[in-house]
Amino acid sequence: MCLQNFMNNGTMHTGLGEIEVDTAVVAKYAGSSAVECFGVVGMASISMKDGLVKLLKRDNLTHGVGVALEDNKITIDLHIIVSYGVSISAVAENLISNVKYKIEELAGLQVAKINIFVEGVRVID
Repeated sequence: MCLQNFMNNGTMHTGLGEIEVDTAVVAKYAGSSAVECFGVVGMASISMKDGLVKLLKRDNLTHGVGVALEDNKITIDLHIIVSYGVSISAVAENLISNVKYKIEELAGLQVAKINIFVEGVRVID
C-alpha cells in the first residue's frame, strides 16, 4: 500500500481511503512498550494537587504517557519509575530506541522526540 500524504491531525490518505491515528492508541502502545524495557519498573502518575508520584498498574499505562501530534510527527513524554541500581542513561537510551521503533512501525508516522521523565526509583525483589 502506498501512502500518498499526511494531514496535521494524524490522518493518512491512501489510494483506498483514509487512516486516522488516535493519540490515545499511540499513548497506550508507547506505555506498554516502555514497561517491557529492562530497568523500567513501571509508568508514573503525578498528582498535580499534591505532587505525589505513584506507580501505575498495567491497565493505566496511558496516564504516564503524553502524546502530541504536530506536522505529521509524534512527540512522546514518558514518566517512568526505574529499578534501583540500573544506569538511568542506559535505560533511557534503550527506552527511546524501543518505543521509537515500535511506534513508527505501528502508526507509520515519524517520532520526532521522546522525552523521558524519571519520577522515581524503586527497589524490586
